[in-house]
Amino acid sequence: MKLYDELIWRGLIKDVSNEEKALRLLNNEKIKFYCGFDPTGESLTVGHLVQVVRMRLLQEHGHTPIVLIGGATGLIGDPRQTSERKLLTLDESLKNAEKIKKQLSAYLDPERAIFVNNYDWIGKIDMISFLRDYGKHFSINYMIAKDTVQKRLEVGISYTEFSYMLIQAIDFLHLYRTHDCKLQFGGSDQWGNITTGLELIRKLEGDQASAIGLSSPLLLKADGSKFGKSESGALWLDQELTTPYELYQYFINASDADVVNYLKTLTLLSKEKIDSLEKSMKEEPELRAAQKRLAEEIVTFVHGIDALNQAIRVTEALFSGDFHALTAIEFKQLAKTLESHKVSEEINLLDALVQTGLASSKREARTFVQSGAITLNENRVESLDFIITPEVSLFNTYVMLRRGKKKYALIIFE
Repeated sequence: MKLYDELIWRGLIKDVSNEEKALRLLNNEKIKFYCGFDPTGESLTVGHLVQVVRMRLLQEHGHTPIVLIGGATGLIGDPRQTSERKLLTLDESLKNAEKIKKQLSAYLDPERAIFVNNYDWIGKIDMISFLRDYGKHFSINYMIAKDTVQKRLEVGISYTEFSYMLIQAIDFLHLYRTHDCKLQFGGSDQWGNITTGLELIRKLEGDQASAIGLSSPLLLKADGSKFGKSESGALWLDQELTTPYELYQYFINASDADVVNYLKTLTLLSKEKIDSLEKSMKEEPELRAAQKRLAEEIVTFVHGIDALNQAIRVTEALFSGDFHALTAIEFKQLAKTLESHKVSEEINLLDALVQTGLASSKREARTFVQSGAITLNENRVESLDFIITPEVSLFNTYVMLRRGKKKYALIIFE
């Protein structure tokens, strides 16, 4: 299967500025292409994986990714549908940019990729040059017609965010001129910005300019809800913010209606393998083979095989109730998942049960203890006066409390 056909099969193409040119450049040539990431936070989220995986796919077909970190555009903010973004300071934007650059460099072959920060050129443009050299080429009518602006007209949009598309257009022009970058892609919400860049290149470089733009559909769940959101909020690619176990659980619990789409857009598994997993899902849905493989592929891609093994061990421990084989790192992942209570000194068992939510009151806690429903590090506790001390903790930090078979909580000694 040719690359362009594979992109279509994977559902990674929604808009294309010139399909004939896209077919030629992607299938028959080796080009430089770019995708931008604004450093609005310290980490990318699972939602960014669509573009990251597509960059990796193009790289594996011999094309060279230009990873643009928006140190400048991050200071402006791409218009959201609802309201203005909170402005970052220059220091915050550049610090975030370095963290995201490091994050992305783990997902691509750094020997065959180019990393740039648009603050390096946007930061040098004075206001008069910006208005005369770039703003002059676009009418207000053209800019207002863009979807991102249209959706904000009712609630209002500042000139700062209104100008975002021009700054991103300068990025494409700059990379076209300095790196011979022929292609920009992003999510479909970026299509207005992508086409503005194409228009600027056409006006300044001529109608024969070979630049093209692609967009991919926004990844939503089958029920229309937003992808990449868990009960605790966004799923981050930084394991200090979202543990490998949490990431693993999100995808292993994907619905049958979503899992094939996720396999196509978020992994690099072959068509044959994905077709086989889809067949297994239809014939033996109870095995959840597609979900397991999806979770394994994504955790391995994002964090590596060791993190996957940790996530699996934590999952198995929660299922079996046996935590003795877990490492300190794996207990740290558990601490983000289970109800926990931090203490600096010893604590009475009854208080611990209430503080962790395993009991609603001391009276209920007594009932649980007296009935033999409470275990501490897998040892049944029947004394109402039991004191939890650091000496009974695992790794001098963690005490696992369990009520019944499946209700867990942690006491954490700081």
